[in-house]
Amino acid sequence: MRGPLVKLAIVAGAAGILAAVLMTQAARSEAPAARPVTKATKSVSAEARLDALARAQVWRAPAVPVGRARLAPPQPSALSCKFQITDLGGTAQKFDCTLDNGEQIRVKYGNTPEIPSEVAASRLLHTLGFSADEMMLVERVRCYGCPSEPFFTMKAVDKTDTDALYKKFVNYNDHKDFEWVAVEKKHEGRPIGTDDLKGWAFFELDTIDAAKGGAPRAHVDALRLLAVFLAHWDNKSENQRLVCLPEPDGSDDACARPLAMIQDIGGAFGPRKVDLKGWKSAPIWADRAGCVTSMAALPYEGATFRPVRITEAGRRHLAGLLELLSDQQIMELFTGARFEHVTGLLNTAAPAPAAEWVAAFKDKVRAISEGPSCPQ
Repeated sequence: MRGPLVKLAIVAGAAGILAAVLMTQAARSEAPAARPVTKATKSVSAEARLDALARAQVWRAPAVPVGRARLAPPQPSALSCKFQITDLGGTAQKFDCTLDNGEQIRVKYGNTPEIPSEVAASRLLHTLGFSADEMMLVERVRCYGCPSEPFFTMKAVDKTDTDALYKKFVNYNDHKDFEWVAVEKKHEGRPIGTDDLKGWAFFELDTIDAAKGGAPRAHVDALRLLAVFLAHWDNKSENQRLVCLPEPDGSDDACARPLAMIQDIGGAFGPRKVDLKGWKSAPIWADRAGCVTSMAALPYEGATFRPVRITEAGRRHLAGLLELLSDQQIMELFTGARFEHVTGLLNTAAPAPAAEWVAAFKDKVRAISEGPSCPQ
């Protein structure tokens, strides 16, 4: 018994070291490590992936009309779940667990602005008709079997290759409570990628071809412009996802309905994650007369987002959607995601009132909707 206990002590020590290292990385705004693709991902050839991307849609008319949507929908104040041992990427504190009905969820916890950022951004994407994982803000999650620091413990378990050993010591009679967390439920559809490439980069949107059944250029440009609107600079390919929507007959042999979506947008409303001053100063256009948009002024010079000329149809498509939102809906977006309570490593100033976020949101909408038409 002594050997396993020694190994567990090593895991505990490694968890502490990793906690310090990863928190330091977050404070320096270093890019998160690549998130491993879920086990449900269907690995295909590079040619098959490009074919699916060429035929992908990026926007669907929302089930609830934009003007009637609730941007702070009712959600549970408390949940309980059973801890799961899984591989976790990135630097944001999180863990996976299973609800009583068997559904697996991902819980993001800790005093980080990434939680309200991702909750608000995903709700806005859904409301406008762009796909994203479902994010709920829950006041308390009770996790049975969770260690005191689940994220750093799982990182240490992975580094020391002690998954099987740690599993034997998980006590599901004990629990730990986490307050004001984001609960993530994956969007429907099986992710697809190659053995080496998961997700998609923004410059790859050029490969979507309406002639092959893919999204029209107006929808693609609207997605690009919305990414700039949100300041989604942390857009490495792992933070987007290409999925095959399920078929009515349950078949999974071919990808008849590919969908390109953003799956991780925790670095939005910044660039320093829920930073009002930074978000207000982040430009929509690099050249308004030419309708060129860019993220070159954001961290990593916009990562995979290259300067691109937006079509008039794309500008009008997004502007038309955003203009349907009322002041009350925009206020719900920020208050429902608790923007007025944001503190964390990357935010040293006091939280800004929601009314100031609403004003900044409307200013950005006007930057898109007003002005001359884009050149054809």
